[in-house]
Amino acid sequence: MTTLTTAPGCPSLDGTDGRPASATHVTPQGAAWLASASAHPEHTLVAWQARPATPAVLPCGTAFDVVNVPVVLGRRMLDLLWERGPGSGPAAVHRGRMLLFATPGTAQRLPALLAWEEWNPGAPAPLCHGHGDAVTVPPLAAAPGPSRWVVAPGSRLPWLPGPDALLWAFLHATRGAAAIFPSADPDANVYDVSRRR
Repeated sequence: MTTLTTAPGCPSLDGTDGRPASATHVTPQGAAWLASASAHPEHTLVAWQARPATPAVLPCGTAFDVVNVPVVLGRRMLDLLWERGPGSGPAAVHRGRMLLFATPGTAQRLPALLAWEEWNPGAPAPLCHGHGDAVTVPPLAAAPGPSRWVVAPGSRLPWLPGPDALLWAFLHATRGAAAIFPSADPDANVYDVSRRR
């Protein structure tokens, strides 16, 4: 099985699985990077300082693109990227979806790459947010809830995966899901055992 090598510029790592030490805390440098996506970064930073526990809506396509997948699939992708790949860029959970931050241009390129591949037909295609789209990002302050950072931005120029790394992670995650949850035999006898007498 092919593995990816660690990319140059990947954040310094700490821990047994290679994840950043303070994964869920957005640093001031990470906040500056996120704010750079907005039309008025200074105003965005001032608003965050006033309300650090409030989510924000940021445009995609300049500082980052976002690949949006169901949270279980996204967790598998993150695990693969950290265990056998180059690591991940920032990642967040928002309302049952995993948001994987990627290099600008990924939203346009990844669907084209996926058109050439086969994956588990039960797995939904990722939603790709790029130029002209916006996403809701979790609050800067780490807190449990439906919107939170899994891998928070920690530097002014975080390393971001490109379409090739995300394609690799998506395909391996969905093929693994096919092995874990095989489709039912259409000719099998199925009995309702939910009611007992």
